[in-house]
Order: sequence, then C-alpha cells, then structure tokens
Amino acid sequence: MEILNRISEKLQLGESEEVGPLTQEALNQGLPPAEVLQGGLIAGMQVVGARFRQHELFLPDVLLAARAMYAGMDVLKPHFVGGRMPTRGKVILGTVKGDLHDIGKNLVGIMLRGSGFEVIDLGKDVAPEKFVAAVHETGARIVGMSALLTTTMPIMREVIERLRLDGLLGKVRTVIGGAPLSAEYAAEIGADAYAYDGANAVERVSELIRSLES
Repeated sequence: MEILNRISEKLQLGESEEVGPLTQEALNQGLPPAEVLQGGLIAGMQVVGARFRQHELFLPDVLLAARAMYAGMDVLKPHFVGGRMPTRGKVILGTVKGDLHDIGKNLVGIMLRGSGFEVIDLGKDVAPEKFVAAVHETGARIVGMSALLTTTMPIMREVIERLRLDGLLGKVRTVIGGAPLSAEYAAEIGADAYAYDGANAVERVSELIRSLES
C-alpha cells in the first residue's frame, strides 16, 4: 500500500518530521494500527538493518532511522489497548558489571525494537543479580549481555550461573555480544547464542524465541 511504503521510505531516510504525520495519515485512511506498525515502521527498520549489515548505512544513519521510528510509534501507541504496542517478546539487555561501554548494546536495542521486540534496557555496569531480578519482574524470556573489556567477560558466566540457581535456564535463553567475545566463548560459559552485531542480534533473538515456542 502506497502510504505504508512512504512511511517505510521516510523512516529509512531518517526523516522523523515526515514519519509522524504519515503515520497519522495512514490511521486516518482507516488502516489498522498493527498493519501500520508492521507494514510501515517495522518494514522500514528491517531495510535499515539489512543495509547496515551490508555497510551501506552507518551508525548515524541507524540512529536517525530509530528516531523516525519512535516518532511513528508515538502516534500509534494511543491506538493500542492500554497504550501497549504488540510485541514479539521481551528482551532484557545490559552491559555487565565493571563495563561502562554501551554503544553496541544501545544499537542492539534499537534494532530489536525496530523488529518488534520489547526491550528492557538495564543500562551499563549491571550486576548479575540485577539481570536475574529483571527476569522475575518482567517475565522476559531472553537475556542479552554485552562486554567490551576482557576483564568483565567472566561476569557473563556469573549471570548464567545465577539464572541456573534460580531455576530459570529452562525458561529463558541467553545471548552475548561484544568485541572480545565469540561463539566459542558463548559455548564455554553456557550461553545459548553469540551475536556479532545489531542485525545479527535480531536473528539470534528471533531464533531463540522460536526455540522457546517450539
């Protein structure tokens, strides 16, 4: 549909001042909010993610696209029950204790939100017990941890161990990411997946959600 294509295109260009009014226009035309969300906003962010992976777009472009997506979501929110957007699942994100680097984590959060996930961002320097408490409080099924410093990588193992002790490992899945990490390290500490960038994180989280539902 033309209006949805226009929303997607303007979002990809990061034109937030256009996306908001176009989203309202789509509603005025009688399109269901969920269709506008999926066919306009999420469709646009999926293109952004694909182009970012191909190095056709860069971090500033993704941030502009995210701002445009949020402009459209602000228009849509009141049209959903209780102001809550439909979600593919809840994902907890955090940079582990002792590490203050969060650019990569923030990008992952943007990409996940743009793909329809609800993100609970715990921020940086997050202690293991805070990850576990967040699972209990939110009912999230995915825990994502990031680290840039090799000295903080062992904290990820502590988080997984605390999840195990709380009997949560069968109910949640864990994914790790960050420059010094690897799929081998994920396997070593018992994490369920490793993601090497924001777009890949969306793929990994989507796979983990499907594994929980199967």
